Amino acid sequence: MDTNNNFGMIPPQIPEDKGKLTRRFIAGILVGCFIAMFIMAGVYVFFFANPFSGMLGGSGGLSGIQGGNGDILLTDDVADKIESLDDVIDQYYYKTDVSDEVEADGIYKGLMDSLGDPYSVYYTEEELQDLLSDTAGVYYGIGAYVSIDEDMGLPRISGVMPGTPAERAELQTDDIISEVDKESTSGMELDEVVSLIKGPEGTTVHLTILRGSKREQIEVDVERSAVEVPTVTTKMVGEKENIGYLQISEFDDVTPDQFKEGMAELREKDMQGLIIDLRSNPGGSLQAVCDIARQLLPKGLIVYTVDRDGNRDDYTCDGENQIDIPVVVLVNQYSASASEILSGAIKDYGIGKLVGTTTFGKGIVQRIFDLKDGTAVKLTVSDYYTPNGNNIHGIGIEPDVEIEFDADAYAEDKTDNQLEKGIEEMEKLLDN
Repeated sequence: MDTNNNFGMIPPQIPEDKGKLTRRFIAGILVGCFIAMFIMAGVYVFFFANPFSGMLGGSGGLSGIQGGNGDILLTDDVADKIESLDDVIDQYYYKTDVSDEVEADGIYKGLMDSLGDPYSVYYTEEELQDLLSDTAGVYYGIGAYVSIDEDMGLPRISGVMPGTPAERAELQTDDIISEVDKESTSGMELDEVVSLIKGPEGTTVHLTILRGSKREQIEVDVERSAVEVPTVTTKMVGEKENIGYLQISEFDDVTPDQFKEGMAELREKDMQGLIIDLRSNPGGSLQAVCDIARQLLPKGLIVYTVDRDGNRDDYTCDGENQIDIPVVVLVNQYSASASEILSGAIKDYGIGKLVGTTTFGKGIVQRIFDLKDGTAVKLTVSDYYTPNGNNIHGIGIEPDVEIEFDADAYAEDKTDNQLEKGIEEMEKLLDN
């Protein structure tokens, strides 16, 4: 998903004259990156990805870059080796279109990879914009779900969001997108098609659509606008249809408001019990999950974090909105991070019953550090603990009622045995 922020500064090109100039350039890249990391500002957000120490500072010269442990990191030997690798690539690599920017990004990514932490990542400018847009839960486009049609090998509209430009343009599910702005989509990867469709708010994208079994060709202009991604869905379930079902697909900035709206809708339908479905929810924003927890939990801790120096941060709830009806939470092995914060707190306080399988087990926190040139790094900065002091990293949270998902039954007739078990457990709670 794209935003339209322009953070500026493009890295300089490596001069054609190699030797010392090349070494100094490569070293300069590293020095600039390391110093930027050292002085990075406090603009940050917390993330719990679905998929996850030291800062580096300069003291002058090629030999002056030190690691967090005080050891010399960038020596003349290291710079010489980088230069040698660059020369070998230039002379022998079978492709000639590898840009200097791509190579430089590889150096930065390699530095982060050296931590051995899959959640500590370097983001290019484009990757950072996609990340920020994803976590915001808002992007600029037309509001249609797109997939690749296996028979035709072309992008297909698999769904249209209500109230979006796609709906206003009367696009339909199963429409085939043969061209975007007169450019054929044949052979394109899905992300290429999506990047062409998305764009600045107020601009127009021209789509050539093939519709129906006769593949009638339709030309349509769609004006892009801000599209809020739905992360919460609701319905009433149970034999008496008195149980509210609320699914959270991920925790984005828009999710707390969507949660409140969903709860209001279910309350209007006189729900007597609430099933929260967190299955396959990869996590998201710490702020978002805490805001939602404050609509459910009693007064006390939601979660607390501890960094490498033992510093603790508490995230609390005032208890003013504690839920007053029974709760069941559906979880599985893909419920991670922020999902585990919410389900762990509900379990610790005993206000709900967990149904499903043991959760993923991601009990660490990441922070985004802005490098002030349009790029950023995400670093794991702390562990988190449930209200009872449990660190679930690599362990997960065991459900109160364990039941494996029956994929065969679901494939046959859409029977969701975990949801059915959740409804059964809720009906027991309502009968007591």
